[in-house]
Amino acid sequence: MSEPQRVTDRPPTTPPPANSVDRFFRISERGSTFGREIRGGFATFFTMAYILVLNPIILGSAKDKFGHQLDAVQLTTATALVAAVMTIIMGVGGNLPLALAAGLGLNAVVAFQIAPLMSWDDAMGLIVLEGLLICVLVVTGLREAVMHAIPQPLKQAISVGIGLFIAFIGFVDAGFVSRIPDAANTTVPVQLGGTGTLAGWPMLVFCLGVLLTIGLLARKVKGAILISIVTMTALAIAINAAADIKSWGLTTPSWPDRLVDAPDFGLIGDFDLFGAFSAPGVGVITVVLLIFTLILSDFFDTMGTVVGISAEAGLLDEEGKVPNLGRVLLIDGAAAVAGGAASASSATSYIESAAGVGEGSRTGFSNLVTGGLFGLALFLTPLLTIVPLQAAAPALVAVGFLMMTQVKHIDWDRYDIAIPAFLTIAVMPFTYSITNGIGAGFLAYVVIKTVLGKAKEVHWLLWGTSALFLVYFAIDPIEQLLGAK
Repeated sequence: MSEPQRVTDRPPTTPPPANSVDRFFRISERGSTFGREIRGGFATFFTMAYILVLNPIILGSAKDKFGHQLDAVQLTTATALVAAVMTIIMGVGGNLPLALAAGLGLNAVVAFQIAPLMSWDDAMGLIVLEGLLICVLVVTGLREAVMHAIPQPLKQAISVGIGLFIAFIGFVDAGFVSRIPDAANTTVPVQLGGTGTLAGWPMLVFCLGVLLTIGLLARKVKGAILISIVTMTALAIAINAAADIKSWGLTTPSWPDRLVDAPDFGLIGDFDLFGAFSAPGVGVITVVLLIFTLILSDFFDTMGTVVGISAEAGLLDEEGKVPNLGRVLLIDGAAAVAGGAASASSATSYIESAAGVGEGSRTGFSNLVTGGLFGLALFLTPLLTIVPLQAAAPALVAVGFLMMTQVKHIDWDRYDIAIPAFLTIAVMPFTYSITNGIGAGFLAYVVIKTVLGKAKEVHWLLWGTSALFLVYFAIDPIEQLLGAK
């Protein structure tokens, strides 16, 4: 793999664009090549293809207030369609290597918190409404202004925190780290493997994948991440055929009985925009608080992801600003609308896009590859979902390392910067949430600046955002006070 190129590392002159496509996506200008973009597009797809399996499981396993469940085949179609369309739109309109799909965490909120209170149509209508409100925040310039108001060291801390978070996701997805059941009566929350030790063929695949990936990275082999994913998938298929393995998790690495499966678009358009407000037994205050929680989570998850991916790709300018930020944020908001309208839950930017950046992606051209593969998944789901998490997760661990290197840019001798940065970095993986990490960092930054008598240095938007985060963290007692619980 090529060494990740940052803007400051590139030569003062860049080769002229090879053709109109190169010129449109600024591939040569950003120090990339068509080969890197294509490899990056494949790597991103393979590290997030699990959503084609996981999103139908999460949404399909829940029942709405009236006992109705969503069809798994229709959910798979909706998930793939939204991911394909919005990823391509982001590539063409935002020109960032940033793929989109149904947001994990948000889909769980829809399935287990919102749907039990109302019908599925009403629940998906709330998602559409949340996306529309986010688009309004973008059009008014508020969302972009908040991102520009964040101090550069906090942006760097967000990238580092995401690096640790994405590595942790890789370890957990592969089963290398697992949660200790509460019945264990221990204060240790996680452990090595499922029983405190590493066991089983799937774990061997993951460990070998990590070793292969870091070895190829150290050797600076082009296509390191993609080579590792393909090699480990082939090994997993061979092992699965030869050994008696009870479970690989979500996806079993075996050649499917059929390669083509017909999509079912039955869920597209099944939503009621304002139905939740008239749903029996659900108060307006409850609906408003649900929308607030969805907006805040989606807003800052995307913000952290966009900053982290752009920083790792070397696309931030001298002031730490993201290129085409307004369009990027508008497309992300539109993705939430599309996700709700298709009953696939809110779609959002995926931090797994960092796998593509680690492979060399620097432009939206790689999104055409990722989106195209999601489009193929509408018909070739059996073939494109044979990659087990144990083969894809090593890429997340390696990308976590690449993003972690930005920690050197933070001034750790200045406590007014270092403490908020530390909390941002630590809270993300420890709470499994980008939003929580950003909120902790913002609140700490405002408090410390105030304590030091430097409150005037805090941008007014950070004051307002921190106040919202205070409400976000205290949402449970607030709901109780307002009688929403």
